Amino acid sequence: MSLMRQLLPPSPPAVDPNFVLSRVTESVAMVLVLIGVLVVAIKVLGPLARAWARRLEGQVGDPHLLAEIDHMREQLGDVDSLRARVGELEERLEFTERLLSQRRNQDLLARGDRDQ
Repeated sequence: MSLMRQLLPPSPPAVDPNFVLSRVTESVAMVLVLIGVLVVAIKVLGPLARAWARRLEGQVGDPHLLAEIDHMREQLGDVDSLRARVGELEERLEFTERLLSQRRNQDLLARGDRDQ
């Protein structure tokens, strides 16, 4: 019998089912975590990447907002021209006030000479 034992190859070690189950569970958990991270990255970084691409292409915002911005720029141009007109009117008003005060002073001087 000892001769027979020497001729037979050794039996493989027994597979521990708990070890296999823990390895499979770890692998599945890693795959699920990886999928979760990818989903979150796509959801968060996707819109940012699209916005960045639009900006690189020169397409920023929707057309309605761009039209409103253009309208506001036109209004600012009108305000600038009105500001210039108001400044000119202020100068004219000051000039008129100076002329009226000079005339009033001349009238007072003329009356003062008669009273003496």
